[in-house]
Amino acid sequence: MTLFLTQKGRLTAATIRNAVTSSVLPIIRTDHHHGRLRPFSNTSASRADFTHAVIGGGVVGLAIAQQLAGNSSSPSTLLLERHSAVGTETSSRNSEVIHAGIYYGAGTLKTELCIRGKNLLYELCEKHAVPHKRVGKWIVAQNQAQREALQRIHDFCVNEINVPVRWVSHEEAQRREPAVRAEAGILESPTTGIVDSHALMVCLQGRFEEAGGTVALASAVTAIRPVGGASANGKEGWELTVRDTTTGESFTITTSTIINSAGLGAVDIHNMIVPPSQHKQMFYAKGNYFSYPTSSPKVSTLIYPAPEPGAGGLGTHLTLDLAGRIKFGPDVEWVDSPDDLAVNLARLPEAIEAVKKYLPDLDDTQLQPDYAGIRPKLGKAGAVAQGKGFVDFVIRKEEGCEGWVNLLNIESPGLTSSLAIAEKVEGLLYG
Repeated sequence: MTLFLTQKGRLTAATIRNAVTSSVLPIIRTDHHHGRLRPFSNTSASRADFTHAVIGGGVVGLAIAQQLAGNSSSPSTLLLERHSAVGTETSSRNSEVIHAGIYYGAGTLKTELCIRGKNLLYELCEKHAVPHKRVGKWIVAQNQAQREALQRIHDFCVNEINVPVRWVSHEEAQRREPAVRAEAGILESPTTGIVDSHALMVCLQGRFEEAGGTVALASAVTAIRPVGGASANGKEGWELTVRDTTTGESFTITTSTIINSAGLGAVDIHNMIVPPSQHKQMFYAKGNYFSYPTSSPKVSTLIYPAPEPGAGGLGTHLTLDLAGRIKFGPDVEWVDSPDDLAVNLARLPEAIEAVKKYLPDLDDTQLQPDYAGIRPKLGKAGAVAQGKGFVDFVIRKEEGCEGWVNLLNIESPGLTSSLAIAEKVEGLLYG
């Protein structure tokens, strides 16, 4: 059979299965930039079905896929997503904040990639009309200990990472945000912003497809083996077993390289490849969000409490959407399943208490459950910012394996860092 891709390269698992398992003719794909047809076979790493298989269609996977598809040395890139649409997990259940990169400590990937990613993200949003806004962020202190924490952030930003921050005087605070309480000080991050995460993912997917990339939806990876056996260690490529989640049928494809950007499923993918002695465990930090549909008190800046060292999040903060609507969250609730996505109303009193510390006139009767998201972590109670328990991004080529780039613990600031993560992955593969 001969296959010509339609709908800008989108496939279902069944379509890929029918194409790859054909023994009569090779797969034919359309190069959307140049109108050429390109054949693939599955006999070796250099003649695999695909050059790259990116596992996971969240914002990070999409960013990586479009980066690789745009590389002239990358003939074919496949993006495998287990759900029926891209970006339905952590990427669409977060605060949609463009972070400045101020929390994560010197020499960490989180700091490096957040700062670089922020700049790339603003550039992409402006170029491709992705809705976003530089609303700025206030980090507020209510006591001397919190003020000292803000001072450490200020000094770190000014002296080490060159990220703009400034102190907000009491008079300025009263003029700009009179409803906000900050008994001991306010540190402003003017480069923090918000973005429409769904529009961002549509943009990235469009860029990927226009570069000739293939999106396979409803395609869950269930097994990964090195072509040529374990001793080959990926030198001859990789064989992936993929299950069509709509029919339950399974098939195999081959790829020269695999990029594990599966987010909540990343540890499962990791464990498919390594021996049991190297298996890891994923921990799930659920964040509950509450909407605030009333217009009083009115706030037009993101408000964050001073960070607590070793905390699993940045505190229950006030964020805005692009229409100016307020929401509060996320808190940190450790759960056993990534499918535990119902807002836990039992957490509402705790959220109200946290919010009223910086927004005392909050009408708590107006808070409504909105949505919940899950952050993938490699450590229970792992800190999102620097402090005890901090776990950095893991982005590396795994020792002893050829053609495997592994991404683990890609939580906040993953969305902000996504384009910089994509650059790093491309660098690992192409130097």
